[in-house]
Amino acid sequence: MSTLRVPPQVPAASEDSEQLKKAFKGWGTNEDLVISILGHRNAAQRKAIRKTYADAYGEDLLKELEKELTSDFERIVWLWTLDPAERDAFLANEATKKWTKSNQVLAEIACSRSAHELLSARQAYHSRYKKSLEEDVAHHTTGDFRKLLAPLVSSYRYEGDEVNLALAKSEAKLLHEKISDKAYNDDDIIRILATRSKAQINATLNHYKNEFGNDINKDLKADPKDEYLAILRATIKCLVRPEKYFEKSLRLAINKRGTDEGALTRVVATRAEVDMMIIKDLYHKRNSVPLDQAIKKDTTGDYEKMLLALVGHENA
Repeated sequence: MSTLRVPPQVPAASEDSEQLKKAFKGWGTNEDLVISILGHRNAAQRKAIRKTYADAYGEDLLKELEKELTSDFERIVWLWTLDPAERDAFLANEATKKWTKSNQVLAEIACSRSAHELLSARQAYHSRYKKSLEEDVAHHTTGDFRKLLAPLVSSYRYEGDEVNLALAKSEAKLLHEKISDKAYNDDDIIRILATRSKAQINATLNHYKNEFGNDINKDLKADPKDEYLAILRATIKCLVRPEKYFEKSLRLAINKRGTDEGALTRVVATRAEVDMMIIKDLYHKRNSVPLDQAIKKDTTGDYEKMLLALVGHENA
């Protein structure tokens, strides 16, 4: 469910390209013009603008944006202008290079995307970096994190709704045994999470809760400071309730101690065309404040305007 407010009569890509070129001319960049165009175009339209811009001016629009814009505003416009698969490839590469045990971006991309979207991101990774996402994840991560993340990013799950209830029951029992034994890095836990379809995992986890009384993520909170358990919980949430994961990410990004612009930018840029309507609704219910109001309170200037355009604010 996209929040993107695309005008009913969208100008042709050639006209948009011409306007963007004008926005970059002269002594200063016309940021409002950039937002009014790129902040209100869907993925196919942005792709057409990039191609038309390159054909007309012999320049890469992404490089122009890097040159003309600055700071958090530059990052969100740049990320947003990328094709979704290219964007995921870029974010995954950044996460491998800056990898720390608390970084959940790789699990987020591997588990919240469809099988086709993850495969497209892996193909985009090949094109952009001349190597595979799998080899970079294996190279930059260690221990239990590598054991979990390498198969997650390599996965190509079945996407159908069919569920094997007998299997759900037996694997729920297996998960409960391993978790009760604190064998959190067990091969079977990782095999189930990395290979089963999302519908099958959902059925397994529903059975787990019905049979053993607790949500699985509650049982995985044995040590709240354990970063491997935190990534395991993020993996499960992204597989079965991604909108809840992203609502929490936004809640943690916009808080009294200061804004985490990196997380805020990433979540808005990657979910605006996917499930932002649901995330906004969850955010409002959970925090008693609409998301756009929280963004207005915590951000300023062109960065704020672009965020509001992407989350579907009335006046953006």
